[in-house]
Amino acid sequence: MYLNEIAQGVEEGQAKRVASLVSQAVEEKTDVKVILDSLLDGMSKVGKKFKNNEIFVPEVLISARALNYGLDIIRPILTDTGVKPIGKAVIGTVQGDLHDIGKNLVKMMLVGAGFEVIDIGVDAEAGAFVDKACEADADFICMSALLTSTMAHMKSVIDLLCERGLRDRFIVMIGGAPVTARYAEEIGADHYTADAATAAELAREVLGKKS
Repeated sequence: MYLNEIAQGVEEGQAKRVASLVSQAVEEKTDVKVILDSLLDGMSKVGKKFKNNEIFVPEVLISARALNYGLDIIRPILTDTGVKPIGKAVIGTVQGDLHDIGKNLVKMMLVGAGFEVIDIGVDAEAGAFVDKACEADADFICMSALLTSTMAHMKSVIDLLCERGLRDRFIVMIGGAPVTARYAEEIGADHYTADAATAAELAREVLGKKS
């Protein structure tokens, strides 16, 4: 069955196989939503393994590459048929911080959970987070920091949201090596997660409660 094989291909990081299977499924007029669910199912399994320390960052990156191979094929069809993501998230590493591995992992897990993710990169100023979130009509603003010296810029984003009267419009999630749940509470962030897989799970859960 193509669909089980697609999920397995993502889980095993077999990018070319995933692309071939997805192309074949499309040619046979398989419902694009079903194909999407198969891709996401594979990445969901990867996320669970990563969370349980059964696999590590290199394996996640390989699986994410396979996922993207499949998504690239069906993305135009998803757009044409009006299949929408379950939510939108703007993600970036805060100003002064050039680290992106953690950010990229969270991005992959969010995509794998069915979100549209707008990545504003590293060294992102507060205004970039807020402006892009407004422009995209995002549900989440996700911030990463790996340095204690840059963590304060997370608060700058929240302060700017408050200044513009937008604080209640977005769900703010933060993470990174020096970040803690206590710090999230101190600066007024909505959520902190310790790893990428948990971030994606929490985002789905929170959005379900919001809707």
